[in-house]
Amino acid sequence: MNDKLVEKEKQKITSAKKMRDIMTTYYIDAMSAKENNKLVAWITSGGPVEPLIAMDIIPVYPENHGAMIGSSKMGEDLCMKAEDMGYSNDLCSYARTDISCAIVKGGPIGGLPEPDMLICCNNICGTVLKWYEIQARFFNVPLFIFDTPVCHTEFSPEIAKYVRTQIDEYIAFLEKVTKKSFDHDKMAEVGKISYQGQLLWQKVLNTTANRPSPMTAFDAFFFLALIVTLRGTMIAVDFYKELLLEMKERIKNGISIVPNEKYRLLWDNLPIWYQLKWLSSKFSDHDACLVADTYTSAWCSSLKYIDENDFLNSIAEGYTRIYLNIGVDQMADQVIEMIKFYNIDGFVMHSNRSCKPYSFGQLDIKRIVESKANIPVLMIEADMTDPRAFSQSQVETRIDAFMEIINQGK
Repeated sequence: MNDKLVEKEKQKITSAKKMRDIMTTYYIDAMSAKENNKLVAWITSGGPVEPLIAMDIIPVYPENHGAMIGSSKMGEDLCMKAEDMGYSNDLCSYARTDISCAIVKGGPIGGLPEPDMLICCNNICGTVLKWYEIQARFFNVPLFIFDTPVCHTEFSPEIAKYVRTQIDEYIAFLEKVTKKSFDHDKMAEVGKISYQGQLLWQKVLNTTANRPSPMTAFDAFFFLALIVTLRGTMIAVDFYKELLLEMKERIKNGISIVPNEKYRLLWDNLPIWYQLKWLSSKFSDHDACLVADTYTSAWCSSLKYIDENDFLNSIAEGYTRIYLNIGVDQMADQVIEMIKFYNIDGFVMHSNRSCKPYSFGQLDIKRIVESKANIPVLMIEADMTDPRAFSQSQVETRIDAFMEIINQGK
């Protein structure tokens, strides 16, 4: 084996295989839920999943499935199928792929297991409301909507009371569907495990503050899956403990995920799933490492609002004050904090055609970052799952020019 191959093998993160095995087992369990007398709930990625775990209900995430479809380069076909059904191509590509998947059983795993209920939380966007209504009608199952008002400036007492009331309604909904009483002791235990998992995930993300970085944001996009799908379980806690140890070991041994790391970048918005490998190589060719992003950190951004010893009462604030449900000025403040913490040289913003809540305020955030952090900002126009909105030649030209600006500023 030549030196380049040896170096490439050394750079690989060994936890990736275990992660794939865990996710495979998770989907097998979800697909065989009915045979094992278990219920399946489809839930939005930002929704309060812990009560489902406490009730022994298997949570399934259509958005995660959408990311898998994008990574498998199956998004265009499924989006077009939804458009043939009458859905506009202006709609979220996750929604379009999920709606068409339900009918044609498409995607890399042949569609998701049929739900027994749907849980929709609008703290990530408004599209999920109509999307989940469509799927509730299609599968003829009950739907619970968990409404979180946008915290433009503050989490007011009125919002706190309103959202906290819905937690009781959510529990009552689960008791009605499952015909079982809610176990508050188990909920308290799940809450502590969830908090611990989020804390570990934050520590994993924080390891990239080291120079050179032991992993990239592209790796974080992959390892994020467990804190979404298995939040509140010991499976996630145990895995992130191992991943954190591996990151620390890489730092100790000076293993850099990007050879000759020279520039450190921050990514904004969802990944461009079908171009992750190309983007990773493109930035690496410039000796640039995307060390952090606003997307994966969203699943631990509410830690400061959650009391692990009073989890059920504190998640009203925790689930309401996530990154996509706050004002643009607050978002910009968080970006500035990340730029300082990770020692960022440039900011890459994905103007995502699908995700309007994530993209609409980007020009304001761009101006604030350029003014306060005094670093260059690159805007890439694309879509997270639908490749028809992506021009590789245009993006390549913009990246080359962006990196030249950073290089001249060094």
